[in-house]
Amino acid sequence: MAGGGGGFNDAQKQYPGKMTIFVFLACLVASSGGLIFGYDIGISGGVTSMDPFLSRFFPTVYAKEREVVETNQYCKFDSELLTLFTSSLYLAALVASLFAGYITKKCGRRVSMLGGGLIFLLGAILNGFAQNVAMLIIGRIFLGIGVGFSNQAVPLYLSEMAPAKMRGMLNISFQLMITIGILAANLINYFTAKISGGWGWRISLGLAAVPAVIMAGGSIFLPDTPNSLVARGREQEARAMLRRIRGTDDVGLEFDDLVAASEATKAIANPWRTLLERRYRPQLAMALLIPTLQQLTGINVVMFYAPVLFKTIGFGGTASLMSAVITGVVNMGATFVSIATVDRLGRRKLLLQGGTQMILAQFVLGTLIAVKFGTSGVADISRPYAIGVVFCICVFVSAFAWSWGPLGWLVPSEIFPLEIRSAAQSAVVVFNMIFTFAIAQIFLMLLCRLKFGLFYFFGAWEVVMTLFVYFFLPETKGIPIEEMDRIWASHWYWKRFVDDGGNRKVELTSRAV
Repeated sequence: MAGGGGGFNDAQKQYPGKMTIFVFLACLVASSGGLIFGYDIGISGGVTSMDPFLSRFFPTVYAKEREVVETNQYCKFDSELLTLFTSSLYLAALVASLFAGYITKKCGRRVSMLGGGLIFLLGAILNGFAQNVAMLIIGRIFLGIGVGFSNQAVPLYLSEMAPAKMRGMLNISFQLMITIGILAANLINYFTAKISGGWGWRISLGLAAVPAVIMAGGSIFLPDTPNSLVARGREQEARAMLRRIRGTDDVGLEFDDLVAASEATKAIANPWRTLLERRYRPQLAMALLIPTLQQLTGINVVMFYAPVLFKTIGFGGTASLMSAVITGVVNMGATFVSIATVDRLGRRKLLLQGGTQMILAQFVLGTLIAVKFGTSGVADISRPYAIGVVFCICVFVSAFAWSWGPLGWLVPSEIFPLEIRSAAQSAVVVFNMIFTFAIAQIFLMLLCRLKFGLFYFFGAWEVVMTLFVYFFLPETKGIPIEEMDRIWASHWYWKRFVDDGGNRKVELTSRAV
């Protein structure tokens, strides 16, 4: 097999059931957890490009920005304190996700989402009323804890509630909410920057309370997933919930799979240690590489530093915010492409096409900036040239939004067996946040040092990740989540790590049929 698209065709199992209004509404409410992550990504870069915010909390950056235009544009925002403000959230999310996995397993997905929303709300209040940098960073830490809990629980919730044939579409609603949060933040930044008196940044930061209330309030009314109920010994509730969400009484086959998976889970004392076993090597590799490579696309650089990036290459203050709004609209619109096609075309085709488009966009963007700014970082940028730069960024953002953006969360959430699912999803969030933190922390420094070469740096990583998908990622479209282990047994590379014939849960179920 030349590529990594191997799946299994051995009478592929399909559970009875259909999409129900109950499932749709539950997934819609749960996916609102993406709003808090998206809003924060969008709001951070906007407020750090507002002069009143910089002059109050980061006066040295403000002074450097106000210098004459002949200064090196690549380096004027290079500040360790400024990047600490931005990236402290992701470090907090990293630590929180380690605890979130245990809470999600013991108390259910809904409790983790509720707790994440309430903690995020506290962080939004602190940031909105911040009087100094310490208060800002403490608020960001609370925001990060909320993000860690929601990013750990929401993708699992969506994957477990959704029917296998529509799991991709429903799971991507999480990414759609992220893009809506980013767009809302960009629009809010654009208008609050115009408020006279210089206090508009407080509205931008404080309005993070709105998505937090939506998530926390919605979580109160959400049911827990049948998988989680079975894992906590509430089998009758789980069967009743399964009937309700599938819209049929014929749930015996799927319920037997859930019980078999739960029995396997009970035999495991330490899921983290189990995750390191050889038979789970494919899942471990995906838990590490998919979130890591997702961040190495450079997307968060573009999204939460978009206003700063546009300002760096010569756009004015409000023009840079409007350009960020444009990329936010593209980001949200392109996510609908993924929703419409992911369960029809599959995960691999979208990842391969999106990866190729991102490679081209990054190298063209780097070249445009190299031609105009060179290594000196000094240039005037004309309106047509600026439009060309924005267009390239939009091409890049659209490719990410229908490929690595949503699928970077979807694929990990659907490939883990129940016995390691919470631990493995925590690992996904940990690696995602490690690299989000690292890139956020060093981006402005790298822009100053590598200059236009930074775009080539990310482009090179996009080549690597596209090759990784082609050779090592099997197709997961339409496969029931409790059957997912069998794709590794038929893959040209990963089959060497797993037992012959798939996993033990499939064997348990086959005896029950």
